[in-house]
Amino acid sequence: MFRNKLIKILFSPFSLLYGAGVSIIDFFYKKGLLKGIAFDLPIISVGNLSVGGAGKTPHIEYLIQLLRPYLNVATLSRGYKRKTKGYLKVETQNNAETVGDEPLQFKRKFPDVHVAVAENRTFAVPKILSESPNTQVILLDDAFQHRAIKPGLNILLTEYNFPFTDDYLLPSGRLREWRSAYQRADVLIVSKCPPDITAEEKEYFIKKIKPFPHQKIFFSHYKYYEPYYILNHKYRAKLEPDVDVLLICAIARTDYLVNYLESQVNSVKTLEYEDHRYFSKFDVSFLKTTFDKMESKKKVILTTEKDAMRLQLHHPFLQENQLPIFALPVQVEFHFEEGEKFDEEVKQFLLNFRS
Repeated sequence: MFRNKLIKILFSPFSLLYGAGVSIIDFFYKKGLLKGIAFDLPIISVGNLSVGGAGKTPHIEYLIQLLRPYLNVATLSRGYKRKTKGYLKVETQNNAETVGDEPLQFKRKFPDVHVAVAENRTFAVPKILSESPNTQVILLDDAFQHRAIKPGLNILLTEYNFPFTDDYLLPSGRLREWRSAYQRADVLIVSKCPPDITAEEKEYFIKKIKPFPHQKIFFSHYKYYEPYYILNHKYRAKLEPDVDVLLICAIARTDYLVNYLESQVNSVKTLEYEDHRYFSKFDVSFLKTTFDKMESKKKVILTTEKDAMRLQLHHPFLQENQLPIFALPVQVEFHFEEGEKFDEEVKQFLLNFRS
């Protein structure tokens, strides 16, 4: 605790400088010197104020599943840490290095959805429409700070255990903008809540966040499903009390996932890396060595679906060594039986949309 406070104090001057730059940009937008482009089709943005960890990917997938039975959906991401530049339409045969892990995950789970990556999203939207002119709605991934596009519906996530109200600006904290930026959101979602969150805790968060009259606030959590073998999805693994798990992941925060696993299996050993890391040959070799040393009659390697996209870059090694790596699927569910209320909020936005 003391170390964290010391770091915040030491980096606070840099945070103030960073905040000054953010304030200037915000001033330009408020005065109309900079303007976001509004397109003539519905655009829904999903983002957060903090760097990583809030669960944008599962919430984008929730929206895809909600909308694709009725509408032609497209997603647009930056393609964070990909090793290419410019606009790319994502195909199922791409790899994580080419298009980024999350967009590849979207495409492989929903092959009929137009998935694209681009640094310049204002250019990318017309490009999507030229390639898929029947597109009826675009989901912007991690775009709360991308104000060059003016979304019709702005969804902001904040993590239950790390709310933006308790965070600080980069680099002393994890905030990309001042806390007050949350007022731009139309919908606020407190994500990764405990499965048994109470009504009292809900009210506490609402008072803490202080949503504006125009804002709706919801609370969500993850529901995990049976893990599947990353090299052949028809093979499944069961998480049982006598199973020992080796978890390898490169995500922003593992607490929520580890807590779930510890409630399901005998033991959990973790190999944690920085968010979106491309696993090296040494990493996967170390994974094998660590797994081989585990003394257990029933053991398995688990990872997240996002990490599986990057681990598959080592397909020959994984197959040759027959490493039992299984990805843990996850879906978003809303607390307090408010899933239908959230769905209705999205549907009303689409029904009332005027270009």
